[in-house]
Amino acid sequence: MIRRRWSLFAAVVVCAPLVAWSVLGGGPRPDAPSEQQNKAPSAKEKRQVSEPDTRSDRASPQAAEEVDWKKISDAEWRKRLTPEQYRVTRRKGTERPFTGKYWNTKTEGTYRCVACGLELFSSEAKFDAHCGWPSFFEPIEKGTVETAPDFSHFMRRTEVLCPRCGAHLGHVFPDGPKPTGLRYCINSASLKLEEAKPEKKPPGGSSHP
Repeated sequence: MIRRRWSLFAAVVVCAPLVAWSVLGGGPRPDAPSEQQNKAPSAKEKRQVSEPDTRSDRASPQAAEEVDWKKISDAEWRKRLTPEQYRVTRRKGTERPFTGKYWNTKTEGTYRCVACGLELFSSEAKFDAHCGWPSFFEPIEKGTVETAPDFSHFMRRTEVLCPRCGAHLGHVFPDGPKPTGLRYCINSASLKLEEAKPEKKPPGGSSHP
């Protein structure tokens, strides 16, 4: 008899929440998993978890090195770049002379690839070639840029490319100043200038007596 009463009491305790749920008009069952638990992550949420931010202006150096930039689709490049940047870097276009952002810039800093952020040229190698495009006599380091023969427009030239993402940068000519005698004639649309940070002065002015 006692065992029977105990079983009846347990059944009431278990069923009471379900009975109350039914009487009050529904809603999520008390014993049912929440919608948040059942919801599968979207494709966007999966990308945010598994993929680093590889936009050239936000990606960390480590994240940028881990990306296979040459496998990025044409559609993705269109999203990442402005129409002019896309035309120049992905379609080997040329901006009109004396119109680019950096053709006459004297600001100190490092010029990076606008597409992937790779360091390409230093402002220390920039000179005024009077041609209307940013000009440098050497890359920031040996091997920083790649070159390839270019026979377009019925001319024989040497194209300059970003070695990491394959972006078209411009052309190099053998009419530059010493010590290299080269002129890397680069489109502003292919570049992004990272300005040099000003040197911090010691408190109280000069540290010299």
